[in-house]
Amino acid sequence: MVHPFAITAAKAATLLLGGLITYLTAKAYRRTGAPALRALAIGFGIVAFGGVMAGIGDLTGVADLRTSVLIQSTVTAIGFAVITYSLYRE
Repeated sequence: MVHPFAITAAKAATLLLGGLITYLTAKAYRRTGAPALRALAIGFGIVAFGGVMAGIGDLTGVADLRTSVLIQSTVTAIGFAVITYSLYRE
């Protein structure tokens, strides 16, 4: 069985690093005004948010492990779709 602290540590790292990437990308968007960077920041924010929300749902008992994995996978896929869109945006 995985210790809850390990899940908390992994989700904290996801939030910290995902938040940093989102912040830096948003900062680049504000500096350049490039719509692709805005979409990229939104995509990374969605990916980070989904991972953290799934961890919180599992640890608090709001959702079981399978539901948490489904939530994380779905939100991550949406975030990656936005990131993919940003790469095709001119």
